[in-house]
Order: sequence, then structure tokens, then C-alpha cells
Amino acid sequence: MSTPCKTAMARRRPHRLRPPAAALPGAASAQLATGSAIRVIGLLALLAAAMVAAGCSTAQIEQLKHSRTGIASGERVVILARQHHNTHETELDFVDCVGNSLGRGANGLEIASHTDFVNGLYPWFEPATAPLTANELPSLLARPGVAERLAETGVRYVVWVDGMTERVDGGGSLSCAVGPGGGGCFGLAWWETDSRYEAAIWDLKQVGQAGMISADVTGRSVIPAIIVPLPFIARPQANACRGLAQQLQEFLVVEDQLSR
Repeated sequence: MSTPCKTAMARRRPHRLRPPAAALPGAASAQLATGSAIRVIGLLALLAAAMVAAGCSTAQIEQLKHSRTGIASGERVVILARQHHNTHETELDFVDCVGNSLGRGANGLEIASHTDFVNGLYPWFEPATAPLTANELPSLLARPGVAERLAETGVRYVVWVDGMTERVDGGGSLSCAVGPGGGGCFGLAWWETDSRYEAAIWDLKQVGQAGMISADVTGRSVIPAIIVPLPFIARPQANACRGLAQQLQEFLVVEDQLSR
């Protein structure tokens, strides 16, 4: 007599779902830390790139000398702005900057006021009537009373400054927003500014052009924003002013060899 087989029924334990990793406190902290680290690294890279870009600038200053120069005690220099162009006018503040820089320091030159000079020789140095080249100087000095009035000013060198500062390029994106929890800005904006000037030096004693000096300075300004905008502003016009004034000082005082 066979013994009947007993079927053993296995009891299934209820399957408990594990919470996802993101729901675990430790995993969530790690994920947040990783995300924060990536954002910090990205922001630091953005700031570093902005600082490097802001430091990018180029300056080119050239000098061409036609005759020997020198300046004696009592002789003066006047800086005038070319303002006869239809497309642009040389900024008067740049002319003032060059004049102030040229007259500053222990070895500074005596600079005549451009306003007093133009008014004292009215109307011969007004924008519409001023000579455009040094070849016109002999005919100007031949006019009645002009040579005498020039002698009274004590000016030996007339420096004509021609040029301008303009924005030549730019790009990037910068956005700001304000919300219930606060506000901030994010992004990167940049632009390039070019300051290009030429100075023609006229020698009234030798009645001719002594030479020319040119200054071309390009600077890149950058504003990275990491909650708070951090501006790195280039000042090419100020650099062009200093470079031009330094070259004028050497040009007028040092009697070096002539340019060929």
C-alpha cells in the first residue's frame, strides 16, 4: 500500500521594493555634491576664461621723423584735434589727455591751451579754415599779422591729432532674473574697442612737418556673471594716450637720427 504523496506548498514571502537610490539620504547627498562640484568647476572655468580674455590687448606705436627736433626753454607745444572729417571728429578729451600727459612730471613740456591758441589766431585754425598739410604753412605765415600772433603764443610745435575710438566687435550673452528667493545674473558678454590715432608734428620754426606718430591699441572687455557680474573693462584709449604722449616727448626732446 503505497503512501500518498504530500504536496508541499512553498509560502511566498511578500517582495519588498527597495527605495530608489536617489531616495536614500546618502545617495542624494552624493548626487547633490557631484552636481554642485560640476557647477562650481564650470563657473570657475568661465571666470578664468573671462580673466584671460580681458587681459588680451595689442598696442602698436610707430614713429616717422623727417627733420631734427629739439625744444628750448620758453618754447611751447600745442595739441590740436582734427575736426574737419564728415565721418568722425577727434575727441577733445583725448587731446586734453595727451596734452596733460606731455606736460606732467619733472621733464614735462610747456603746453599751450588749444582753446586760447585757436581763439588767438582766429579764424586761421578753425576746423573749416585750418591748413590740412604743412605745405600750406608758408602761405599762412605770409598773411598779415599771422606770424606776429604766432610768435606771441610762444608755440614752436603744432601737433595735429586725428583719429577716434570705436567698438569693433562683441558677442556673448548675459541674463539677469529676480525671483522670490533672490536674484542674480549668469552668462558672459564681451566686446573689443579699437583706439587708432595719428599725430602730425609741425615745426613752425623750420616751417614744415617734422614727422608723424601713430598709435593703434585694441582692448577686449569682458563681463562674466556668476550671480554677480564681474566687469573686466579694457581702456585702450587711455593706453593710446599714454603711448602717444611718451613718443611725443622723445620725438620733440631727443635729437636722434632721422627716419629713412
